[in-house]
Amino acid sequence: MSEGSQPRGRRRRRIWLLLLLIGALVWLFGRLSPGVSAPSVEPGSALVLELSGEYIEGPEPSLLQRLLGSRRHSFPGLLSELRKAGRDDRLAAVVLRVRPLEIGWGKAQELRSAIAWLRSKGRRTLAYLELPMGANLEYYVATAADEIHASPASAAPLVGLSAEFLFLGGLWEKLGAGFEVVGVGEYKSAAEMLAQREMSEPHREMAEALLDSTDEQFVGGISERRELSPAQLRRLLDAPPHAPQGLLEAGLVDAVGHFDEALAALGDPPVVKGEDYAGVDAASLGFAPQAQFALVYGAGSVVVGSGTNTRSGEPVLASDTLWEIFEDIADDDATRAVIFRIDSPGGSPLAADIVWRATRLLAESGKPLIVSVSDVAASGGYYVAAGADVIVASPASLLGSIGVFAMRPVLAGVLQKLDVGSAALTRGAHADLLLASQPLSEGTRAHMKAEIEAIYELFVARVDAGRPLDAEAVGKVARGRVWTGAQAAERGLVDRLGGLWDAVDEARRAAGLDPDADVALVPFPRPRPLAEELAEALRSGIRSASEPALPLPRAARSLAAWLEAVAPGSPSLVPPLLIEIH
Repeated sequence: MSEGSQPRGRRRRRIWLLLLLIGALVWLFGRLSPGVSAPSVEPGSALVLELSGEYIEGPEPSLLQRLLGSRRHSFPGLLSELRKAGRDDRLAAVVLRVRPLEIGWGKAQELRSAIAWLRSKGRRTLAYLELPMGANLEYYVATAADEIHASPASAAPLVGLSAEFLFLGGLWEKLGAGFEVVGVGEYKSAAEMLAQREMSEPHREMAEALLDSTDEQFVGGISERRELSPAQLRRLLDAPPHAPQGLLEAGLVDAVGHFDEALAALGDPPVVKGEDYAGVDAASLGFAPQAQFALVYGAGSVVVGSGTNTRSGEPVLASDTLWEIFEDIADDDATRAVIFRIDSPGGSPLAADIVWRATRLLAESGKPLIVSVSDVAASGGYYVAAGADVIVASPASLLGSIGVFAMRPVLAGVLQKLDVGSAALTRGAHADLLLASQPLSEGTRAHMKAEIEAIYELFVARVDAGRPLDAEAVGKVARGRVWTGAQAAERGLVDRLGGLWDAVDEARRAAGLDPDADVALVPFPRPRPLAEELAEALRSGIRSASEPALPLPRAARSLAAWLEAVAPGSPSLVPPLLIEIH
């Protein structure tokens, strides 16, 4: 065999392997794709839904993503299933099997509202707890149900709320490295957490206020549903029960027993599993949409370019993708209004301004734009929301962080420790901005500061133009400070407190529809064809279409996405690192 024929033979084998792989995936798609027939739902049935894992602002993961190990679920999809159950008179009860959840407090409050709506429709609701210690959020969600049952082996979930912050400045000092930080807004503490050794006073003030606001909502919500005074509940948080039986004695649950015993307490009704109930067509329950609304997902870090996910599978709010979506919707006569569902901590100011412009061009088409905030719309995430007609957020959502900063690594010390020499040649008074081996000159630092201030002024102007606030009022709520939805509503950054369905109500009103009119929510970005998903998976290494090789904790994934959004030396619109209240 000639030398030239060997590479050709290897190429042919690779092509055959690729074709076999595609064929196998297509076969699996055919075998596993949901040709789900509608289940038989007997009158008096109980729908059993599991609430667990991570919920994202987007459609359900595609079949390919599920085959590749995705464990995420669509949060709007969950809300829609609960809404459907409220219309189904064959269901006497809805049982929620509550396990550890990877969601924020905004989503938690939307779940509570959805459960309350089920109660208003005559569905008996039961939450069954299978939780570890310290599951404050999960218990908060469960208290929306008519009754709560706990597994005998479940831990007592309530211990009170906490928030933890890390400061990495000392680590870089030990390594001989550091960061040059230039920012506007004393509350813009994201860079502080990477570059400093301890919490600043403005950061502490903001963090305490966020924790106080969330704690007040947490205690108030549980107290109301469990018929305890806030003072009684706080005493229980300070001396929490140690086992499910203690929860029962304290009035925090209604029964302790196994899951079959919880169903028996309902009278052993016929059970419909959630995965089967997904096959029920809403039209069979009388759903008859009178109009079509676009549901545009804006989740993840704000970045320049196209796409919906990073290589590791984390969602991104990509400027070019959102521009094309809003442009298409503006030209679509069938779409009466737009719901922009945001769950973003921000990122690139350039990308945020591109998306902001796209929302303003949409407004020129006459279509109402309603923003619905999920867990977070902070910094760049709030920037892209600022041009909406109405902003709706849950009381515990995180919003604002109107500020900007830039970070630049300084590696002179680490290079010296490693005995690595360096030389820098520049042309231009401020070319040292591009170097990492030495600190910035005073002139270049002043130049960088001026750039940051210009972006901050633009951000304030965008908010000023879109909100019922003047520049002075925006300045008072800006300075990089993050607010809960309840705090933001008091300060004019939010128009209405509520969740996705409240945003739909606002869109109905703006579109001139009856308050009870059924509307179809059409998701954007649209689901991609299988062939396109396969091509992307094969280009980037199949694993990148789903989860990382090693599943990371939510906090670690958030950290990785946050660091990806903070481009060294470039302005960034991101809030403080990992604001999570547990």
